[in-house]
Amino acid sequence: MKVRRAALVLYTFILVLGVPFFIFFILQGPDLAAENLLQQRIAELHERLRHAEMLNQERRRDILTLRHHFGVVLENGNKKSKSPSNSSAHHLGRGALWKETQQYLSNSQNALDLQLPSIHHYLPHLVKFPDSLQPVLKLSKGRTGVNIVLGIPTVKRQVQSYLLSTLQNLIENMSPEEKRDTLIVVFIGESDQEYINKQASEIENLFYSHIASGMLEVIAPPANYYPEFKNLRKTLGDPIDRVRWRTKQNLDFAYLMMYAQARGTFYVQLEDDILTKPGYLSIMKSFARKQMSANRDWLVLDFCQLGFIGKMFKCADLPKLVAFFSMFHNDKPVDWLLDHLIQTKVCRFDKDVKDCKKRKDSVWLHYKPSLFQHVGTHSSLKGKVQKLKDKQFGKLVLHHPHKNPLAEVKTSLKAYKSYTLHRAYRGETYFWSLLPQEGDNLNFHFTPPVMLEKYFFRSGNAEHPEDKFVNTTVEILPASSLTVVPYPMLDDGFLIVGRFNNQSGIAEGTILPLVGPIAIMRLTIHSDSDHWILLSEIHLKVAGSAKR
Repeated sequence: MKVRRAALVLYTFILVLGVPFFIFFILQGPDLAAENLLQQRIAELHERLRHAEMLNQERRRDILTLRHHFGVVLENGNKKSKSPSNSSAHHLGRGALWKETQQYLSNSQNALDLQLPSIHHYLPHLVKFPDSLQPVLKLSKGRTGVNIVLGIPTVKRQVQSYLLSTLQNLIENMSPEEKRDTLIVVFIGESDQEYINKQASEIENLFYSHIASGMLEVIAPPANYYPEFKNLRKTLGDPIDRVRWRTKQNLDFAYLMMYAQARGTFYVQLEDDILTKPGYLSIMKSFARKQMSANRDWLVLDFCQLGFIGKMFKCADLPKLVAFFSMFHNDKPVDWLLDHLIQTKVCRFDKDVKDCKKRKDSVWLHYKPSLFQHVGTHSSLKGKVQKLKDKQFGKLVLHHPHKNPLAEVKTSLKAYKSYTLHRAYRGETYFWSLLPQEGDNLNFHFTPPVMLEKYFFRSGNAEHPEDKFVNTTVEILPASSLTVVPYPMLDDGFLIVGRFNNQSGIAEGTILPLVGPIAIMRLTIHSDSDHWILLSEIHLKVAGSAKR
């Protein structure tokens, strides 16, 4: 038995680390760096196996329950078919028998002598709605077995939404390898089906390739998942509106964790109004592996000092959090509940506060500097303005400088203070202007004309995500006339080569070489805007220059 177990461990070791690495390790001996890597990989493998064992136990319980149910159904069916006084039961149609079976299964739970607590014990209204836990919307390719699941709850905001820019930032700061081993789940916590469909459509349009690859999913719960909020108890002396808001947040987090727990090894709770640091996923993985290889029995890895942002959990531990959040959903905010859960698990009643803090710090580990920054100002709670910033994150990047070809810049827009187009083009700051009107434009005159290969414009930034260019086209004026025009031509000879995406605020594209040297590039605004506009990145790549 021990030989078979050793062989299984060896096989798994080779499967996870790869044959080349295994051979290298055997031939080279226990080099310190290789040994550390080996310890980290084994620790990660141990956590994956623990998660798989949890899932197997859940499936085993499901199978045993079903076997019990169907065994009783078959026994009852045999009794009916053999009973002379009930011979008509033998001739029941398939439809009637199926209906009877379903009815029995729906009631048979009450016949069990022992029942494990479930979410129905804490949210009893769910019993009335059989499909209350099934997503009413689900955009998913079913990706499972990933290393990290990122959970992002989002709701309708009265002033402005940060979701799309948050997703853009999360994805931009991933490597291709990380995109293949990560799952982002966006949870739309609303009961307004029209809003849910609109939000899902915007995400799908902007991030279609990532949804198609399975890296990004969008879900929304049915309206009857939530209890009747008007019947909530007032707790902590808070106004009822605040009680409802934080109760719903508790239930949103619980639902998202229930959905994510079977999909990966680790789960990270995020919010829909954050920024990340480049390489954040690799840093989180490395930190988690380091703790596991050191045999630290951690419960939370904290990558942001604010609220519930950037909290990493083992997916195998999520059922505990779901139960705790569901049990006390009406009582306290979710970040307080997390603190209470940790305190209940590790602190002693016969010790002082100092001892309790020491014990909590041993299982709630903090990484510094922070990998996430909160950028939202307007909360989803009506009237609440929050300017919380994580000081450990560092300075926000508000513009992206590039070396662009020599050009004279002109615009019909009035710049705010020193945020001029001239300085933005040179990479010194961003361009920021008052409300644009239809017909306003930004011009870049190249002297001499240049062969442009690519262009990239980014509007909005972390502090002003809504100040984007909308309904705006990118146009060029060739230095010489063309016999064949591959782009739509305007009356003044300009060619339309692209436009800004209204959701992302980005315009990017390539210019065909046959266009030749370009004398002017122009951004033309085609409608009045309710927002100011901000251009945070301008990058014009000349043919033959270094890649972006």
